[in-house]
Amino acid sequence: MKKIILTLCLFTVCIGFSQTEENDKKAIQKVLKKQRLAWSKNDIEGFMEGYWKSDSLTFYGANGVVNGWVATLKRYQRAYPTEDHTGILSFKINAINKIEANSYYVLGEYHIKREVGNADGFFMVVFKKINGEWKIIADTSG
Repeated sequence: MKKIILTLCLFTVCIGFSQTEENDKKAIQKVLKKQRLAWSKNDIEGFMEGYWKSDSLTFYGANGVVNGWVATLKRYQRAYPTEDHTGILSFKINAINKIEANSYYVLGEYHIKREVGNADGFFMVVFKKINGEWKIIADTSG
């Protein structure tokens, strides 16, 4: 009887962890969707809401490392100055994997359909749950 109870307890714990992880992944996908929609409306500040508003945010792109939320915002604004440059963004999410409690990395591909020429590339972002919200704390895109 003790073995049955122990097995049921372990099964319940495993299901709980699985559901929590699935909920985390859905919440992260929701942040990415909000970013995609904001970008496609030429709302770079709205897009940046998915990022951690901290000087410790790290963005690593083709031109090197940018540190901090404000510097990352300015980088995006310089690189994508008009609606013709932001265009319509789409993602293909290839993986969302847990690093540790409250941290995941996302691997994906992006495609921007735009007037000044389409842009495609790959990205890896690291999400961390901060004050109850999922935020990107590191981004490498290229």
